[in-house]
Amino acid sequence: MARNYKKEYANYQGTDIQKKNRAKRNAARRALEKAGKVHKGDGKDVDHKNGNPQDNQRSNLRVTSKRANRSFPRKGVPSSKQH
Repeated sequence: MARNYKKEYANYQGTDIQKKNRAKRNAARRALEKAGKVHKGDGKDVDHKNGNPQDNQRSNLRVTSKRANRSFPRKGVPSSKQH
């Protein structure tokens, strides 16, 4: 069965809190780009160590590979990121 992206956006990605979280994640990426830690197309992600996208303190940000950052288990508590 194909995913219903329109419904997914309306029910989750388009909510105010998720828009704010996405804006904070983008701001974190821009901050590390400005610091020279990541570059466009480098295959790296900016990870929030504590899993909270609202916490953009430099001590909470780290550069990881896309594979490592996106491969944690999706079941259970979201803060149970395994790195």
